[in-house]
Amino acid sequence: MRDPYQVLGVARGAGDAEIKKAFRRRAKELHPDRNREDPKAQDRFAELNTAYEILGDEGKRKQFDRGEIDAEGKPRFQGFEGMGAGRGGRSGGFEFNFGQGGHPFGGRGGGDAGFDASDIFSSLFGEAGRRGRGKPQPQKPPEQSFTLEVTLAQAATGGTRRVKLPGGREVEITIPEGVNDGKVMRLRGLGQADPFSGEAGDVMMTIKVKPDSRFTVEGNDLRTRVAVPLARAVLGGPLHVPTLTGAVEMTIPPMTGTTRQFRLRGKGLKGEKGVAGDLFVAIDIEMPASDAELSALMKARSES
Repeated sequence: MRDPYQVLGVARGAGDAEIKKAFRRRAKELHPDRNREDPKAQDRFAELNTAYEILGDEGKRKQFDRGEIDAEGKPRFQGFEGMGAGRGGRSGGFEFNFGQGGHPFGGRGGGDAGFDASDIFSSLFGEAGRRGRGKPQPQKPPEQSFTLEVTLAQAATGGTRRVKLPGGREVEITIPEGVNDGKVMRLRGLGQADPFSGEAGDVMMTIKVKPDSRFTVEGNDLRTRVAVPLARAVLGGPLHVPTLTGAVEMTIPPMTGTTRQFRLRGKGLKGEKGVAGDLFVAIDIEMPASDAELSALMKARSES
């Protein structure tokens, strides 16, 4: 594993917001669905998520900065304090007796004759040290990933969805209210199981918000255009406007033109702090296909 700061492409003094932003950007770039022809895409994506697990957690980040854990989040081996390099004597609580042959732990002389490295483990840790060598260590279960498409309304209001995971398993998941396009969610313990430990891995789910032809998204704000008959634009009156949670009625004033814009507060998308944006409504005036009376009136006014 590389240094998590290098994986995310941020400096060691980067703030939480900068780290989160960098992770989202890199997640979009490295997602396996976007790099299907790259055989190492899955590994790079897993490395990115491991790096964010460390730097995105304040406690783990401090541990890494102090050198207490490595780039995989595992505790670092600190070694034995006070281990000297002298020939014989006592150091760090262990007594070394090199004897005539120059081997520690009572080995026989004559070069490497009779010297068994397993004796070192036996002397330091007892017979358990000898048996423990070569025992396969449980591997971290592999991560799987997939993309979940949701509508703009589903992203805004949240809810539950039944989805099929990469392994074929179907589960019900919760979509957070106000989730953003590109959001990566970790489904813990729902992935493949490690053949040695039996521990199940995680599944990384990337949210993809499908475009909505009715709205244009600008941050947490939405923009829409509503067609208004000419008579309604001239005389004013009620107008039905679509929102993500259903149509609402608003009143436009007389002589409303296409340059007018109306704001419906709180009808946009919710941000991470739960504050919703606004919906901006623009007017498109519908002209009648044929109206002789209107044409005569406009002609008379243009000639006056």
